[in-house]
Amino acid sequence: QPQKWQLWWLCAAFNAYAIIWPYFYKSQKYAFCLLKGWLLREVRGNWIKQRRYWFVLTQDSLDYYTGPEKGARRLGTLVLTNLCSVIWPDKQTYKETGYWSITVYGRKHCYRLYTKHFNEAVHWACAIQKIIDSKSPVETPTQLLIRDIEENKFNPEVVEHIYQHNPILKYTQGPLYAPLLPFPYGNHSGKGYGSVREEAVKLFNCLQQLESAREPVPIIQGVLQTCLDLRPLRDEVYCQLVKQTSYTPSPNTAAHLRYWQLLTCMSCTFLPGPIVLKYLRFHLKRIQSQSPESEMDNYASFISEALEKTKCRECVPSWEEIQMLMNRQEMLCTVHYPGPGSCQLYISSHTTANEVVRRMQEKLGLQESKNTFALYEQNALWEQPVTGSALVADILTRFEKVTSESKSQWKLCFKLYCLLDADSISVDSIEYLFLFEQCHEMVVRGQLPACEEDLQALAALRLQSLMGDFSTHAPCPPLDELFPGHMLETRVLMSLSAPQDVPPCQVAAQGCPTTQRFHTGLLAGTLWSHTATAVHKQKVEQDMRLRTRLKEEAAAVMTSILERWKGLAGYSRRDSMAAYLTIARQWSGFGCTLYESSTGSFSQKLWLGVAATSVSLYKQGESEALESFPYGQICSYGVSDSNTFKITAGGRDLLFETTKIKILGKTFLRNIDVLFSSPPHQEQIMPFIGPLCLHLPTHNTKALCDLS
Repeated sequence: QPQKWQLWWLCAAFNAYAIIWPYFYKSQKYAFCLLKGWLLREVRGNWIKQRRYWFVLTQDSLDYYTGPEKGARRLGTLVLTNLCSVIWPDKQTYKETGYWSITVYGRKHCYRLYTKHFNEAVHWACAIQKIIDSKSPVETPTQLLIRDIEENKFNPEVVEHIYQHNPILKYTQGPLYAPLLPFPYGNHSGKGYGSVREEAVKLFNCLQQLESAREPVPIIQGVLQTCLDLRPLRDEVYCQLVKQTSYTPSPNTAAHLRYWQLLTCMSCTFLPGPIVLKYLRFHLKRIQSQSPESEMDNYASFISEALEKTKCRECVPSWEEIQMLMNRQEMLCTVHYPGPGSCQLYISSHTTANEVVRRMQEKLGLQESKNTFALYEQNALWEQPVTGSALVADILTRFEKVTSESKSQWKLCFKLYCLLDADSISVDSIEYLFLFEQCHEMVVRGQLPACEEDLQALAALRLQSLMGDFSTHAPCPPLDELFPGHMLETRVLMSLSAPQDVPPCQVAAQGCPTTQRFHTGLLAGTLWSHTATAVHKQKVEQDMRLRTRLKEEAAAVMTSILERWKGLAGYSRRDSMAAYLTIARQWSGFGCTLYESSTGSFSQKLWLGVAATSVSLYKQGESEALESFPYGQICSYGVSDSNTFKITAGGRDLLFETTKIKILGKTFLRNIDVLFSSPPHQEQIMPFIGPLCLHLPTHNTKALCDLS
């Protein structure tokens, strides 16, 4: 006989089962449900509208029904794979529609879902993304076949069988309906592009247009630009080109060789991923073995060599570079150096600035120089140093773009980088010319503090070195190429701002008490236009007076310079250059690099001078240093933030604000390396260590460098 308490538990269990069973039965269709609820879905017909559906998220799909009841009809299913993507709710859509939206992209469908509540939208987006991330990666047939080829690459018969029974690996004249590699569905990349999958199919269409195009360069540039903007498409284009260069009906025709020419440009611009790179190299070796001594063999050999050297480019190759690559040739590059000289060098797509510097040193006989040199980007108003690892082809491409947009002429210039040993430079060498020209650039920029007499003497010596003895028939350079223009402007502005003699009537008027004869605002509308006109007229008169005074001062300075030039009759060019540098060396900071900066101790702009053995602080235009810190006293230095350089010396922390923070850090590193790595006897014969011009930028100055 069952006990009384046992009967009680049995009755309770039966009642609980009777209550729960209907709900359990009703939810059988949601047995694996992870999330469910009402959402609005965007429906496109004759017009766009939103309808309310019951959505159910399972481990494999996102389904929607007419309602939550047991017999509700399922209206659609979006199968979730690793390639699906979710766009999260954004505030802009909420402002426009009043709803928070999420968008789910699948292979065949795209669901745009809306809800009034932000938390609900985020909850759905997180749940769907979590399922997508849990799925195993999807592999396309091309990927599986590439793996089979890699596994059987030493068995030619198996590889041949794979190619013969899989047309996806061989040349086709028909369109491509899906990418060869897997890409996320609906992943829009911006910049005016569609989804990556759509762009991959478009690129194959562009490749096929190469066969009939009269001018292939624009198409090649367009393909390369798309690959530069959309990194995932690089492997896809490589696979498409391998496909179109395999088992071609007419392999040696000009139309077919266009694929090889594009493959050549790709190999000199981007590197594929490791798996595609192995597949590409296998394809190139296979072509070389099947078609020896052919154009395809020549292109395959060129591409194999390029793949060993290529680094990712910053710019798409220029028109000229693409034409050279299509013919497997090098391009001609003009490199200027101080003075009127220039050299022409042949460069490839992989030539770096350091290689050009080395070749220029060999060409100009500067291999034995103890000083170092670098390339600079330069136009009439501005110059910028080039990093040693920069590709010269990228620089020339940038010049082509800038010239077409702004009409300014840019050029590459080979100049002194660090002046490590000024005493050993022979006055008859081209290196001495470099020193003279770059010193004159500092003078014209106002970076060499000197009195006006010395500056006029320097200008006269410059004329003597350029033109020889004075002659009334000799064309004279403009003053701004001989004399620092800011000195004239400063002098004229100070003279114009000095107090002028005021007429007695105005003085009396200024002393009289002001009385308001009319009510405020009376005749204001009438007098306003007259007042504005008077102010404008006064400003125009001031500008005209300023220009007149500038012309007068410039003429006076030029006359004085010409008189000094006449007194230099008989000076040779070498004598003029030597006298010029002798005056320049009188400044204690000669040979240092000047950086415009500011610090909390001084309200005005300062110069931070980085020299061979010390760091000095100057007021702009003054020759004597405010403070100087030998490197031996500096405990540490480095970048404090994006615009602040910190030096710790003598128990003090000095902060300098400058816009050239990376170049400043590079200068410190270079000078310290030279100072502390040189033998003792060399330190004594190099009193002027330090660059005359800007140093190359660096990316390694964010950490403090301890020297002690």
